Amino acid sequence: MRGMMAVLRKELADHFTSKRFIILFLLIYLAGVGAIYVAGQNIRNEISESTRFVFLRLFIVSGGQMPPFPFFMSFFVPIIGIALGFDAVNSEKSSGNLSRLLSQPLYRDAMINAKFIAGIVVIAVLVTSIVAIVTGLGLRMLGVPPSGEEVFRLLLFVIVTVVYGAFWMGLAVMFSIFFERTALSALAAIALWIFVFFFVPVIASSIADVSVPVNQNSSLDMVIRNTELKSAIGRISPSTLYGEAIQVLLLPELGSANAALMLISIYVSGMIPTPLPISQSLVIVWPQLVTLIALTAVCFAIGYIRFMREEIRAT
Repeated sequence: MRGMMAVLRKELADHFTSKRFIILFLLIYLAGVGAIYVAGQNIRNEISESTRFVFLRLFIVSGGQMPPFPFFMSFFVPIIGIALGFDAVNSEKSSGNLSRLLSQPLYRDAMINAKFIAGIVVIAVLVTSIVAIVTGLGLRMLGVPPSGEEVFRLLLFVIVTVVYGAFWMGLAVMFSIFFERTALSALAAIALWIFVFFFVPVIASSIADVSVPVNQNSSLDMVIRNTELKSAIGRISPSTLYGEAIQVLLLPELGSANAALMLISIYVSGMIPTPLPISQSLVIVWPQLVTLIALTAVCFAIGYIRFMREEIRAT
């Protein structure tokens, strides 16, 4: 345990003092603040005494061509996770530090566990600080303090985002163990991120349109089946799972993880749903959250087993 804490402190010091951390922080900070500033300008004139969840509206409203804040998080958090993990092990191997480090009274599992925990801590600090800065900016712009439920929902948003980032970091660490070259592990992780973020929704939409074709004359049942199939296929992407989870957390009126089905239901019934309590929202997002945690555990476990069985020679 003592050896693990020493590696953990060393990894945290390396991360927080690196130029990589500063660049990533500034990148996500500028994107998040820009999105919140535009959203605040758009909703400032719409606030009234009867308006509920003003702060949550601040996080989900888009401004013109500027996407909402969750979109930037879903886009940049994987980049942060990959940047923190793609060279976690293979860079130590190529420099010869790994063999020297393991020659000390330090177990292999302590090293890999410390690296993974350090990455999660860095992601948590980044996400929490950005959300806190954005919340402070929103408070100054709107002049309306968040309610207790809004604070709790934002806290859950932070937790889900950290889990999402931990998955991509675990995937990058796994690639850094399997591939000897840092460039190859980074390329593999980025290629997978591009595939699941950009191509999986297109593939899901194409399969759904072929299996259940719809047009302007299609029945409501056909439209619902098409939407359900598209959503089911799209859930193979962690980005889709993350998007569904944060939509429910930041939109209390959303009674389903599938926003498209919810919009169809509102259109058919003509009734605006009442906001759900936080307990019901948690029930809806629980499958997505558990799936993200399971995927993270699988990636880390695969890399962990490979690292524990790998022969490491002095260079």
